[in-house]
Amino acid sequence: MDVREAMRTQHACRYYRPDPVPDDVLYDAFDDARFGPQGGNRQPVRFVVVKDPAKKKALGELYIVPWTAYSTAAKQGIEAIVAEADGTAKSTRLGGMRDPMKSLLDADHFAEHFGEHPVIIVVCADIANTHPTDTELGRLSIVGGGSVYPQAQNLCLALRARGVATTFTTLLCAFEPQVKELLGIPAEWATAAHIVAGYPANGFPTRLNRLPVEELVSVDTWGQPLARAETAGV
Repeated sequence: MDVREAMRTQHACRYYRPDPVPDDVLYDAFDDARFGPQGGNRQPVRFVVVKDPAKKKALGELYIVPWTAYSTAAKQGIEAIVAEADGTAKSTRLGGMRDPMKSLLDADHFAEHFGEHPVIIVVCADIANTHPTDTELGRLSIVGGGSVYPQAQNLCLALRARGVATTFTTLLCAFEPQVKELLGIPAEWATAAHIVAGYPANGFPTRLNRLPVEELVSVDTWGQPLARAETAGV
């Protein structure tokens, strides 16, 4: 698959077929994903592939707790915005989403069946080997993730290229002690994310709703958008 197509159609899948993902498909995807960049080639990432039904069920029981709280608050927020605003104002406050309530209900389904999805992949990070450079800035440190998440995104793209859908979530990281005990993850390894993988029940999207380049990218000064170069005469 062309990498551009993979990037433009790799969505957060909410509905999965029950079919298992073969080990050789997973192996080949990890074989590609491992080349993701990280600082100093220290390779501080490991993965735990969870296929055991009992362990997946246990992860699902943990996941639904924070999700229920989040979903309840989000629904209340959406209802308030819809009641107060119309037209453009409503669209702006809802992030341009056409039907945010449907998206939330789809995510509810995903959460309610979290422990039943074909594969749950735990992304683990050796924090001591990420060497973040922003720990003294008086804000939440984020730089260390640069040695972790590129490999995780590589995995999502590698699976997409093989017809396997994914959902990337960090919600379950709040239950890191319980997850580590359940899966025997050593003390020095942190849980950085969880990736659900499986064959999509409804196929892949042909278009994802994302901000245009002009709203994402500035040149030289914040707010000066990058524009497509004129092609005439080139």
